[in-house]
Order: sequence, then structure tokens, then C-alpha cells
Amino acid sequence: MRDLIVVDTGVANLASIASAFARLGARTTVTRDPETVRQAERLILPGVGSFGTAAAALHAGGLAAAVRDAVDRGTPLLAVCLGLQLLCEGSEESPGAVGLGIVPGICRRLPAGVRVPHLGWNRVEAAPGAGPRFVASGEAAFANSYALREAPPGWTVAWTIHGAPFVAALERGGTLACQFHPELSGAYGEAMLARWLGVRHERSLPALPTRESGVLRRIVPCLDVKDGRVVKGVNFQRLRDAGDPAECAARYEAQGADEIVLLDVAAAPDERSTQLDTVRRVRAAIRVPLTVGGGVRTALDARRLLAAGADKVSVNTAAVRRPELLGELAEAFGTQCVVLAIDARRTPGGKRPRWEALVVGGRERGHPDAVAWATEGAARGAGEILLTSWDADGTRAGHDLALLRAVVAAVSVPVIASGGIGNRAHVAEAFAAGADAVLAASVLHDGDDTVHGIKGAVAARGIPVRQ
Repeated sequence: MRDLIVVDTGVANLASIASAFARLGARTTVTRDPETVRQAERLILPGVGSFGTAAAALHAGGLAAAVRDAVDRGTPLLAVCLGLQLLCEGSEESPGAVGLGIVPGICRRLPAGVRVPHLGWNRVEAAPGAGPRFVASGEAAFANSYALREAPPGWTVAWTIHGAPFVAALERGGTLACQFHPELSGAYGEAMLARWLGVRHERSLPALPTRESGVLRRIVPCLDVKDGRVVKGVNFQRLRDAGDPAECAARYEAQGADEIVLLDVAAAPDERSTQLDTVRRVRAAIRVPLTVGGGVRTALDARRLLAAGADKVSVNTAAVRRPELLGELAEAFGTQCVVLAIDARRTPGGKRPRWEALVVGGRERGHPDAVAWATEGAARGAGEILLTSWDADGTRAGHDLALLRAVVAAVSVPVIASGGIGNRAHVAEAFAAGADAVLAASVLHDGDDTVHGIKGAVAARGIPVRQ
């Protein structure tokens, strides 16, 4: 078994990386000891978080010099997402913070005119004729607001586009730096990790459809969990059992799910944290991004979820009651890691429709104006809005499109439409209304449709999805 040393930046999704390499027969050890880094046979510089926080941790503990020494000596290095940015000289995300300087250049914010953070799957274009050892063209999972926009000299570069071209991956010698998350990029990412690790990978990759780069629309199965079991109801009530979370997640990934959302629906009402064992089991079962919510009240709660296997954390009740939480999470982990869940219910009266935000699993009123709360939440640090129509939840009558359009128009971050999806036409309607992703639960749990089936139907309407 190969041993890999993971540099502990204090803000990474380490469980996702460990699970990915365990599937390839490798064992990971996390360390903050510079000498262990210097003596490593292979190094991983992981990435979830903000540039300034991670850079400060590297420099304060002597890890920055140790990583540079290891690279100079030729130690193979894998840098993931924020890890790639940390190899650079700096980032506009944290002016004044100093990177490792291994890659020349400054990471800049993605341009206006597109939704930022750049969340979801996008095409990676390998350098033509360059003969890269690790990176092939394919579709990978991204979660970034900043990127390196120019090709550094002396590196083989792969590209992607979100508003403008930016560096998707770099390689030189034994160093592979990915702006995307190979550990969350399904079979494509697994094959890339195998090439970097130097082990055989038997699984063949599907043929890549011909299309230009651009973020793809996502189909996201949702696992509402109570007492370690998936449940589903109507208007958040009359819950019924829908299976084991890990088994459901693995089945949906096999069907083509772009990510999984796991919500502990009893955590807030019971005033407890999400059950971490469930998160660990789901993470071990899948190779795509995992968003986890329920009972997150502090940055420490979020850190525990990341350590257990989450890649993003979802907050609802605690954020309404203390909005400063969103900024605290964004500062510690980056906006791309913070999902603001809003359960919106129509309020009667008035010439135009209005919605209030509910909390405690839909049991209490939280904010009088759900659209205004979405705007405030994004300004405070939420990198994505998980928008559930309380009125439509579990009805299979279609999403509240007026609500969806109102929130999409109010924010510049990605929006996930949730509640009411009953057939493929409803999914297409939600995308047409501006959703970046659509959550599905009942229609999948009851076996009435599959992720593959839904994707095929919306692709036939010209909506770009990962096949």
C-alpha cells in the first residue's frame, strides 16, 4: 500500500481526499510537521477554504518552506483547488497574503457577468499535442471564485472557461495542480489520480460529448435523513422511510448524479449537530461532491462536517437567527463552501407574490422576506442558495417558478431549485427559470425516474448537462 502525506492547511475536505485514494489502494496521513513533509515520498496540498487563512497556516507552521524544499527535490506533489492557488505568488481573495511562489502569477477573481462561485461540472481541455502525463480532456467538478488566468512559463497547462478562460490544471515533472477537484470528479478524476499515483486503473471512461467549455446544469439527489435513514414527506410532514443514505447515494451516483445533498432534518428541531457517522458512510460510498446540512451553528460545526466528508456545508436556522455566521464560515472555508438553505412559503395578500423564510425544519417563521434574505445572505458570504418551495415540497406539482425567478434575479451566486419536482418537464422548467441545479427526491426515492432518464430528457431540450 502506498503512503501519501497530506499537508494540513486546517481548512480542507480531507475525508474526500482520503476516500478517493483509499479506492486506489493508497493510505493518507495528515501532518503539520515540516520534517514529515520534507521526507515524504508523495505529497498532497489539499484545497477547501480561503487563500489568506490557508497561506497563514502554511507560513506560521514552517510548512511553506517544507513544501518548497520537497518540490525542489523532485517529490511528486498533487495540489487540489485552493492548493493550486497556494502554489502561486498570491490571490486577489486575500491581498497581502503570500503564496508559495512555486508557480509565477496572481490568482484573480472570475469576471463579472457569470455566477460566482463557479460551482459544478465544466469541461477541462488538455493542451493539444503537449502529451501531458496526468491530465486528459474531460469533465470535472469545480468550486472556485478565483483562478490563475495566464499560463505560467515552463508548465503544461489545461484550460476551462467560466466567463473567461482560466487555468484548469498545471503539470511539471511530478507536480500536478488542479483547479478542479479530481477526488470529486467521478471516474474522470479517479483515472487522473491513478495516473499521478502510478497505479493501473481498469475502468474505461465514456466518450466525451463535443461541446464548448461552460458550467453544466446539475441534477442533485437530496437525502433528507432522520435517525440514520432517508425519509421523505409532503410540506416537511408525514415522513416515510426511503432507505439507507449510503446505499441511496451510491445508487444515484451510478445513475449520473452530479452531487449529493444530505440534510439532517431532525438536527435543528432536536437542537443537535448532524450525525457524523452518516456523513462518513455516504462519503465513503461516492466520488462526487457532498453538501451536508442540519444543525450547523458555528464554524466548529462546519469544520467537523468537512472532516467527516462534506465538501460544502448548508446552513438555515442558525444563519437566520445570527446572520454573522455566514461571514464567519466564508472567512474560514471560502464562499464556495457555504450554502444558504432557504425554505420559502408564500404569504397571502398583496398585489405581487411574496414569500417568508421558515426555520426549524419548516416549523417556525424565520425571515419575513425570503428574497431579501437571499440577497442579504449572498452579500454576507453564502456562495450558493438552496431554495426550497415549502408549498411545493413533496407535491410533485412543479417548483414555484415565480419564487425561483425572483431569487435568481436577486443574487449573483448559483441557485439550486428544490421542492415539487415530479417529472422531467418540471426539471426543464426550473432550468429555464434560471436554476443552476435542480434537487430531486421523491421522484427518485420512489423509483419513478432515474438521474440518467432526467438528464437525457433535459439534454434533448438543449440544456447542457453531464452525461
